[in-house]
Amino acid sequence: MKIFAIGDLHLSIASGKPMDVFGDHWKDHHHLIEKNWKELITENDLVLLPGDLSWAMKLDEAALDLNWLGELPGRKIITKGNHDYWWSSVSQIRKRLPPCIIPLQHTAFDAGTAVITGTRGWITPLSDEYDEEKDEKIYMRELHRLNLALESAAKIKTEAKPLIVMMHYPPVISGSATGFSQMLTSRGADICIYGHIHCSPGHWPEELDTEIDGVKYRLVSADYLDFKPLELRI
Repeated sequence: MKIFAIGDLHLSIASGKPMDVFGDHWKDHHHLIEKNWKELITENDLVLLPGDLSWAMKLDEAALDLNWLGELPGRKIITKGNHDYWWSSVSQIRKRLPPCIIPLQHTAFDAGTAVITGTRGWITPLSDEYDEEKDEKIYMRELHRLNLALESAAKIKTEAKPLIVMMHYPPVISGSATGFSQMLTSRGADICIYGHIHCSPGHWPEELDTEIDGVKYRLVSADYLDFKPLELRI
């Protein structure tokens, strides 16, 4: 089994919100994702998707996007992004998802060769857009949620199994540690994948892929990966 990651699919099969308004590189992007996915991934593989899966506002509206995802090879582990407004209670989501898609919310998944957990995250005090009055409460809540996720992972982790953490928001800023990354280090995470960041081709900031205090960080936004799932080397 191989483990791959790709985030920010921003599917709009049902909602009619094409992503090419953000640049020509997004034109028909779900066809490109499907092509690359099928070339790389088998039914025995695992794919991690850290949020912003669908533009749908409600779970019913997300069905076409989620079913499209379910028809692709491999098992999929998903966590919530800031645009996943369709993500209602996790119990309701489980009832509606294809069997090959597993949602994580304050939980962890034993993949056999690795333990997977994750949470959405939030903008941090190191971010330029951070507003203490508006963001501190949410930031602290998301730190608590990450702690719950890591506690769940600790119950099934062994020394032989690396810990992979999925986050939507960047847990490191310009190569600098945050409360999220400090928690990941203290709880023994090996790799953290994240998304949320988008740029025009050729204008990506530096230090998006980095290592801080023993944890490897990898940006897996679909456009950053040229819409090609990234195999995680553990």
